[in-house]
Amino acid sequence: MNVKRLIATTAASLLVLGIAVDAPAACKECGTVTSVDTVEKEGKASGAGAVIGGIAGGVLGHQIGSGRGNTVATVAGAAGGAYAGHKIEQNKNSATQYVVKVKLEDGTDRTFTYKDAVAFKAGDKVKIVDKKLVRQ
Repeated sequence: MNVKRLIATTAASLLVLGIAVDAPAACKECGTVTSVDTVEKEGKASGAGAVIGGIAGGVLGHQIGSGRGNTVATVAGAAGGAYAGHKIEQNKNSATQYVVKVKLEDGTDRTFTYKDAVAFKAGDKVKIVDKKLVRQ
C-alpha cells in the first residue's frame, strides 16, 4: 500500500471513530486586500465663513448704484458673499481618505481608513499587526 493511500485510510478511520484530525488553523489576522478606494470627505462649516462672506459681499454690493439699486446690490452682495464664504469654509475643511478593504482568511471582511495615501493594492497579502495592516 502506498503512503498516500495509507494516510488517507488512517484519516478516514479516525473521522469514522469520531477523532478529529486537526487541519492547520487559518490565520485569523491574515487576508487579501480586495479594494483600495479614495473617498472625498465633505468638510463641515461652522457658519463663520458665511458671516464673513456676507459682510464682505454686503460692503462690496453697497458700493454699487444709489437709492433702491444700492439696497438691492447690498442685499445681493451679502447673500452671494454668505454663500461663497460658506462654500469656501466647507472646501477648506474637506479631507481625502483612503479606504482599504480586506477579506480575512476566516471569511470576514475588515475595513481600514487612512488619512494619507497607501501603497496597498487589490490582491496584496496582508496581516493585521497591532490593529494596522502590514504586507506578508
